[in-house]
Amino acid sequence: MYDLIIIGAGPAGLTAGIYAARYNLKTMIIGEILGGYATEAFKICNFPTYKEISGMEFAKKMEEQVKALGVEIKMEVVNSVEKKKSGFVVRGDSGDYEAKKIILACGTKKRKLEIEGEDKFTGRGISYCATCDGPVFKDKIVAVVGGGNAALTSALLLSGYAKKVYVIYRKEKFFRPDPAWIDLVEKNKKIEVMFNSIITELHGDKFLEKIKLNSGKELELEGLFVEIGSIPCVDFAKMLKIKLDDAGYIVADKKQKTNVAGVFAVGDITNPPLKQIITAASQGATASQSVFEELQKE
Repeated sequence: MYDLIIIGAGPAGLTAGIYAARYNLKTMIIGEILGGYATEAFKICNFPTYKEISGMEFAKKMEEQVKALGVEIKMEVVNSVEKKKSGFVVRGDSGDYEAKKIILACGTKKRKLEIEGEDKFTGRGISYCATCDGPVFKDKIVAVVGGGNAALTSALLLSGYAKKVYVIYRKEKFFRPDPAWIDLVEKNKKIEVMFNSIITELHGDKFLEKIKLNSGKELELEGLFVEIGSIPCVDFAKMLKIKLDDAGYIVADKKQKTNVAGVFAVGDITNPPLKQIITAASQGATASQSVFEELQKE
């Protein structure tokens, strides 16, 4: 029996593990991607103590800190979470684990284009991670779909490999990204931004070869990176009958408590107004303190 099981190994979950260890709670973190989507960050330039650091390096440093504190980390798929009278059962691929309290830090998953051929070309030209797949497209022509920070930073990363990078955005101008990223994109000679553009068709034989836009224009390219936002991973929340907001995110109070006793939620799964590593980490710390306080009372 663990005092606490944290489902999700991104910045929110890992920080929750750090604080749980300092409260001397028997804790396990279980998740599929160590570091979560933070690992896909081209550069992290707004986290205290780092002038700049890659997402992969940042995640590795967090992992080292968590393990140094004696927190168990298991990288596996969680299939279900069940509430019992004396706590919870978390069922993973390699076994069942029991805990008195649960922190959900499952994060989000990438939104898809939802157009014909997307599944066919996924892994054959279509990617959802520039950090993972960028090197494959050295000296090739690629495109990034989206208009947020993730899209622009992906374009900048890809410009280090590809000979040409298109940024395809459905609106007439950028309004979401940080001005610093917009400035870097505009100054990069390898990047061409196409506003008021929507991909309508995907073409190719075994691999992606060409896309068609709503304007009728066709672009020959070999790589298409999709960065159009994300949706919360709330399957476990639904299993536990946790309250969600109108957008489908978990509702949590200022102590990160959900409407289900013993279950806390942190990070992007709760739809914070500012989705950043530092805010996710803050929520993780708060949740572990709340868990500690509840266990002390019990």
